[in-house]
Amino acid sequence: MCLLLIAIDVVPGLPRLLLGNRDEFHARASEGAEPWVENAHAVGGRDLVAGGSWLALRDDGRFAAITNLRTGVPATAPRSRGWLVRDFVLGEQPASAFLAAARAEEGDYGPFNLVVGDRAGTYALGSSDRRIRPLAAGVHVVSNGAIGVHWPKTERLQRRFEQAVESGFDGDEARLLDLLLDEAQPPDEQLPDTGVGADLERLLAPVFIRGERYGTRAGTLALCRADGTMILRERRFGPLAAALGETRWQGAAGDGFSVMP
Repeated sequence: MCLLLIAIDVVPGLPRLLLGNRDEFHARASEGAEPWVENAHAVGGRDLVAGGSWLALRDDGRFAAITNLRTGVPATAPRSRGWLVRDFVLGEQPASAFLAAARAEEGDYGPFNLVVGDRAGTYALGSSDRRIRPLAAGVHVVSNGAIGVHWPKTERLQRRFEQAVESGFDGDEARLLDLLLDEAQPPDEQLPDTGVGADLERLLAPVFIRGERYGTRAGTLALCRADGTMILRERRFGPLAAALGETRWQGAAGDGFSVMP
């Protein structure tokens, strides 16, 4: 992921809600969200180059999502960041213990912000400060900066999400996913300086990135309902924002996931 919103006990009936965009080179091989070969009780997209994932759920309420951390310096590492999502969702280690282990091996991965959780709680770890944070009730937004650093895109997504909730969320999932299609361009003076140059900062600044070689590949809404139902709804995009399809998966503990309308 490159932009991730986490809402905890904000929307009635939805203790956990994840909303985010995955931005990536269009040429990088990946597959859309579907149940995993390793465990059909897990669902999420897969990076076919390194085998990891950017956001995934398990039908018992376990979930994980990751963003890269933009430093302006090309990062190579022995392990893919996406393995952290895969390993947590396929594993049984408590969230805080998993993050403690990930922190100890942080140098094996490229810079990252990782959010993991289950029905007991949600936690975040950023490799920039190596701090494990329990996420309290409220709305949290993470992008490619350090956790707690606000960029125009994080502030805009949070503001528009909170406005949507305040106006009365009636279960319209498409309405929330539409928030991820926002291509508004902030003024140059509001852009962060992450060492990649002004032109690239402009390209990466909107919530939704429309590009020929690089851009938003997927927009995802993940819901954990109070009744235990888990939902993952994904929209996929190609170069220049070409629509490639949308899938909605639904599951409950022990039942796995099925495609739903």
